[in-house]
Amino acid sequence: MNLQLALKAEYFRQIKAGTKTEEYRLYNDYWRKRLQGRTYDTLTLTLGYPTKYDDSRRLTLPYRGYTIKTINHQHFGSKAVKVFAIALKKGCE
Repeated sequence: MNLQLALKAEYFRQIKAGTKTEEYRLYNDYWRKRLQGRTYDTLTLTLGYPTKYDDSRRLTLPYRGYTIKTINHQHFGSKAVKVFAIALKKGCE
């Protein structure tokens, strides 16, 4: 089974370069239903929502699970938030 996540350009480039080692999703009902108790084989990261044939905007990695963390991150605002930190493989080119 595959988990697919759409990303903003900044984060997609960081992951592709191997400098971003986790992708964050808020710890809420939507993401709990998608992540907890599920087994995935692969993780597909897309730059936005590419067409079916645009492989330049798609990275497919082995799924390595997640941890639950509390972080401060500009994307989520100024307050600390609880997130799923999805593990990524370094050097995805």
